[in-house]
Amino acid sequence: MRFCPRLSFVSRKTIVSATPIAPISQQFRPLRIGNVEIGFPVVQAALSGYSDWPMRMLARRHGASYALCEVMLDHFLVNLKDRKRTSHFLHLSGEDHPVGGQLMGAEPEQFSAGAMKLVEAGFDVIDINFGCPVRKVLGRCRGGFHLSQPIVALEIVRRTRDSVPPNVPVTVKMRRGIDDTNESRDRFFEILDGAFAAGVAAITVHGRTVEQRYIGPSRWEFLREVKQHVGEKTILGSGDLFTPADCLRMIRETGIDGVTVARGAIGNPWIFSQTRSLAETGELPAPATIYEQRAVILEHYQLAESLYGLDKVGPQMRKFGIKYAVLHPQYEEVREDFAKARTFDDWNGVLMRWYAKEGPGVYSDGRAHKAQGSLECG
Repeated sequence: MRFCPRLSFVSRKTIVSATPIAPISQQFRPLRIGNVEIGFPVVQAALSGYSDWPMRMLARRHGASYALCEVMLDHFLVNLKDRKRTSHFLHLSGEDHPVGGQLMGAEPEQFSAGAMKLVEAGFDVIDINFGCPVRKVLGRCRGGFHLSQPIVALEIVRRTRDSVPPNVPVTVKMRRGIDDTNESRDRFFEILDGAFAAGVAAITVHGRTVEQRYIGPSRWEFLREVKQHVGEKTILGSGDLFTPADCLRMIRETGIDGVTVARGAIGNPWIFSQTRSLAETGELPAPATIYEQRAVILEHYQLAESLYGLDKVGPQMRKFGIKYAVLHPQYEEVREDFAKARTFDDWNGVLMRWYAKEGPGVYSDGRAHKAQGSLECG
């Protein structure tokens, strides 16, 4: 029986900055995870409640070389029946590859069984979530809680690696520890080294602690330390990636092998194509125009309707519309309109009111996403 105590949290003020950088196309190699060729090392992270098939499709069509599905619980997968109302969780298509399935749970045995469900569904990589800081998750000994118990965490890693076929890479998502104590730091490196020794292909490190949740800066200097510690092993970074410059700057400043964009990609699939262009030319492309935004928003709605059905697509898309509004010059009014949309007629009315006249869009600086940081469970 495992002891699962409550964890306490302390809030901090958010301090984030980003500055333009010169081209760095020669400063990083194409990303590879085990035997899976990824390519451009800026990828779509797993986002609880967001990174479903429609969001991944749009990320891929705008330059993301790899994407992860939203995190799924091990016991949910083990007990999942072939029903229409839950089929969207494991929905994949040819354009979706390579794709990672992220798994979260408490018990090593259940975890490995859930991993096999993802393999059977066709996911190319299995990602273990040791990063989620949501209190409900921690209270059930899942996600970031495992950073407090290296023995259990590494048992999960070993059982998962042993149960998954050798040709399917296993990766891990971590935060830099439960908190900033020396004990937490030691446990982080014990899990990091043990996971690589057990055969994981790559580890993603979020630069905040579990205690921080999404408050305060992501400590990128810790990512540099981790990369120097592991040498040639593959490390990806996460945290405070809201602009193309952020993505390239993290790679340049830390020496890591790639980055996973989470909140910064919600309602902004252009961040991937813009980052590629910035890396290749040193220049940031113009933001998506009003017409370009309208086309992608409509495309997103149509993809979501094909997956969820006419009756369920409205509530599912409303949260995305609110995020797309960030790129519109009249953000506040557009956001308010999207928040009221319930049906396709409502949705189409928003497009007719705010996206019928061509004009320049604006860049997202991440402020709207930072205000709702708990969206990302990693």
